Amino acid sequence: MSADAACVIAGGVVAAPTPVPSIPDVYAVVHDHVAPDEFPVSPAPTPPAGIRAASVGEQSWGEWSLGAWTPSWSPARHAAAVQAVREAIGRGDVYQVNVVGHTSAPYEGDPTAALGRVAALPGARYGGVLAGAGWALATASPETLVEVRDGRVLTRPIKGTRPATAEGRRELLASAKERAEHVMIVDLSRNDLSRLPGVGPVEVEGLFAVRRWSGLWQAESVVSAPIVGDLDLATLLRALLPGGSVTGAPKIAALARIAELEPVGRGVSMAAVGWVGPDHLDLGLTIRTVAVDGSRVHGWAGGGIVWDSDPRAEVAEAAAKLAPIKAALAGH
Repeated sequence: MSADAACVIAGGVVAAPTPVPSIPDVYAVVHDHVAPDEFPVSPAPTPPAGIRAASVGEQSWGEWSLGAWTPSWSPARHAAAVQAVREAIGRGDVYQVNVVGHTSAPYEGDPTAALGRVAALPGARYGGVLAGAGWALATASPETLVEVRDGRVLTRPIKGTRPATAEGRRELLASAKERAEHVMIVDLSRNDLSRLPGVGPVEVEGLFAVRRWSGLWQAESVVSAPIVGDLDLATLLRALLPGGSVTGAPKIAALARIAELEPVGRGVSMAAVGWVGPDHLDLGLTIRTVAVDGSRVHGWAGGGIVWDSDPRAEVAEAAAKLAPIKAALAGH
C-alpha cells in the first residue's frame, strides 16, 4: 500500500505526486493454499523483463550499474523545512512532524541482485523484494505498523536514532529530546489503538528500548491491546494508517504540513507492506525502502521534528539512514 492510499484512508491531505507512478497504490499477491494432490501445479508466471522477484541471499542475474544520486531538495531546503515545522510548533499548530526527503539515481541493467542486498540488511524485520509489471521495491524495514496475533493487536513505533557505537547508544538513552519525541509518537499510537472497537485496555510494553538496524541504534516501544470483540481489517487500517512515527502529532495536522513542505511524494515509502492471513496479520512500515522503475532507483529518508530539533542535525540524520541503503545498492 502506498503513502497516498494511507493518507486517503486517514482523511488527510494528499501530498505531492509519487516519483514512481508505475507502482499501484494497493498491490496484493493472493496465495490459495490447497492440498498438493487435489490440484495440478501451474507454472510460475514470467517476471517482467529486467526485474525479477529475489530471494534474500541470491547474488546476480545480470549486469547492474548505478549512476549519481540526485536529491529532490538541497540540504538547505531540507533544513528550511525543518525550521518551518519548528515555527508551526511554536504557533501551536502541531507538536511534531515527520519530514521526509527523496533522492533518485539512474541505473542500467538488472536491479534484482542490488534489491536483494537491500532486503538482506541486518536488523530488517521486514526484509524482502516485491516486483510487478515494470517496477519493484525492496524493503529492509525494522518497524511494525500493525500485527494481529494470538488475540492481540500491536504496533512497534520507532523514533530516535544514533550511530551504532557505544557512545551513540549512551547518547540515545540520555537524550531528553529523543525521548520526548519518542513518547509523543507512543501516545499517538496509544490513541490510534484506543479508537478501535472490540479491543481492551491499551498497554505500553518496553518503552524506549534500544534496538540495532544496520549501523544505527534506534529506540522502539511496543503498544498493544487485547482483542475482546469484533475487529475487521478495514477498521484496523483506517485507525492506524499512516503510521504515527512517519507523520507526527496531531496526525491530520501533521499530514497538512507534510503536504505543504515535501516537494516529492512518498509513494511506496512510509506506507505498508506485509501479509494478511485468516488468523494473523503483520504489516511493516516501509521505512528503509527503495523502489525502481524502468530507469531510476528511488529512496526516501527523514525524521521527526520537534521544537528543539536542530535543522542541520536532522539533515545529517536523514543522510545516515540512507547511507546503508545506498551502500547495499552499490554493492559495498
